[in-house]
Amino acid sequence: MASPSDCRFTDTHEWFRLEGDTVTMGITKYAADELTDITYVEMRPVGTVIAAGDSVGEVESVKTTADVYSCVAGEIIEVNAALDQDPSKVNGDATGAGWLVKLRVADPKPLSGLMDGATYDAKYPAG
Repeated sequence: MASPSDCRFTDTHEWFRLEGDTVTMGITKYAADELTDITYVEMRPVGTVIAAGDSVGEVESVKTTADVYSCVAGEIIEVNAALDQDPSKVNGDATGAGWLVKLRVADPKPLSGLMDGATYDAKYPAG
């Protein structure tokens, strides 16, 4: 399955979707597959202001716990509460129902330096 064309991707396997001044983000299907069964998701609370490079939270699986980092500065305006009850949504639909947080950003420019879906898929082929 190809990565969405409306997202940008990092080498640390986060994805970002810009809509107006809001960036929705999460981890990629590749990352979710590598983590295997995701058992717990803990994001920083709504209202948290983060700098580019800060962790927005953690994703825990049967294998490990992984921090999730933002490449843009902003304020967390929404956390995917559905993951509290069913963290496996990240495994099943990482770039859809498994999104992690939404950020209000003042400067989305850092996103333009990230990989598009085709480049990400070529670098990290599903397997």
